[in-house]
Amino acid sequence: MSTPTPSRSLTPVHGLAAVVGFLVCVEVASGVLQGYYTPIYPQIAEHLSIAEGDINWFEAAQLIVSALCMPLLARLGDLVGHKKVLLLSTLVTAVGSWGLALAPGFSTFLIAWAVQGAYVVWLPIEVAIIYRRTAGSGRQALLTRRAAAILVGALEVSVIVAALTSGLLVERLSMTTLLMLPAIAVTACLALIWWGVEDTPGLASGGIDWHGLGLITAAIGLAMGGLVLVRLDGADSVPAWLLVLAGLAMLVPFARLESRLAEPLVDVRLLATPGQWPVQLTAFLFGMSVLGAQIPLSTFAQTDPDLAGYGLGASSAFVSTLIGVYVLCMAVGALGLPLTTRLCGPRGALVLSALLVALGYAMWLVLHDTTAQGLTNMAIIGIGSGGLVAALPATAAAAAPPERTGFATGMTNATKTIGGAIASAVFAIALTATGSLEGPDEGKAPFSGYLTVWAVCAGAALLAALVLLALPRQVAADAGESRALPETPAGV
Repeated sequence: MSTPTPSRSLTPVHGLAAVVGFLVCVEVASGVLQGYYTPIYPQIAEHLSIAEGDINWFEAAQLIVSALCMPLLARLGDLVGHKKVLLLSTLVTAVGSWGLALAPGFSTFLIAWAVQGAYVVWLPIEVAIIYRRTAGSGRQALLTRRAAAILVGALEVSVIVAALTSGLLVERLSMTTLLMLPAIAVTACLALIWWGVEDTPGLASGGIDWHGLGLITAAIGLAMGGLVLVRLDGADSVPAWLLVLAGLAMLVPFARLESRLAEPLVDVRLLATPGQWPVQLTAFLFGMSVLGAQIPLSTFAQTDPDLAGYGLGASSAFVSTLIGVYVLCMAVGALGLPLTTRLCGPRGALVLSALLVALGYAMWLVLHDTTAQGLTNMAIIGIGSGGLVAALPATAAAAAPPERTGFATGMTNATKTIGGAIASAVFAIALTATGSLEGPDEGKAPFSGYLTVWAVCAGAALLAALVLLALPRQVAADAGESRALPETPAGV
């Protein structure tokens, strides 16, 4: 770990506030991307002349790109320098954001949405920049935790503000103009990073595991391609399920390759340990609801019950409020984790959080007729989700050797993202429009599809609670005693 040179006019601590200030602006843009679009998904579907269920393919495509970008860009940051990778990922995200605003149709919009997923690496890279910046301060870990908490706080506040903004503007601006606002915010970040963040060389040696990246890309691509064929050809399509099986089969040579490498893309040997696999599997299952269900919840809330026979008939502005309540309850769940840990124990707190998520989605199955019911359901889901967001990275870090804590915490985000991608594809199939080709219910998803979404989310969260019971008590206790850095609440 390098230390600042004596010629610096500012000490690491003295200059940290300025660096964090610039990075806060980046997290504000990240919050815009995570909160801005959710209240206006039905209007986006109308703008592109597609069925509401097909919006889920946007999320599936972006989550796949995010899952593949995370390990690659994180490794590249260690090799060439974190500022360079932050600039690169911001540039790619800006291109995707402008593509959304200018896309003429479904295909180009889908590609732009997927490209925009490069933003997923922002917070991990920012934390790495801060950690490097505070070297030699004598309080490196403490200062990094505090700075990361500020970044996450800025992210959560901006998610709420962005959701409220788009909900209020959707009836006042054209869709093209409305979609330009996030692109402007991301583009502005390029100048802020360039001028406000110092460039330091990478410290890692070696290279990138391109063979491993190729295999995991092929595995995910085949599996998701099979799910797309299920959507197009139906659940009885033999070629579709053969593609899914081929994707799963690709994981075998991938695991064998990674287990032989000294610096693998994915440390499968570590992931197979008793302290890791329950955490990573829980992150995967949690991703199905926290990332995969946000589009169905938005479209259901805005569906007119007088026309479709279901829905809350809410406006985009109310959906913004729903998101605000959810994010605030996530913050309550995260901040209340120390209390639930004292009352239930570290492992019990994790199990309780998963059970709250399961309860909230199970309530959607029977309580879905009024906005008050929707707010209650999302509040319960938010509290449980906040607890998991705060606890999973810390638990993964506690079960990893010191030199692999970054990988372990990053993998909770990667597995969560993959779970969300798969769920988004499955939900897109479940919400395939079956309404009449003409009339007010054209393109509306079947109500049975929404029941499937809520049942899958509730079942996944309940399974996660059972999986967490297999977590060694000592690992959970170690995580409770030593909090890891906050993780980005992506997909809130």
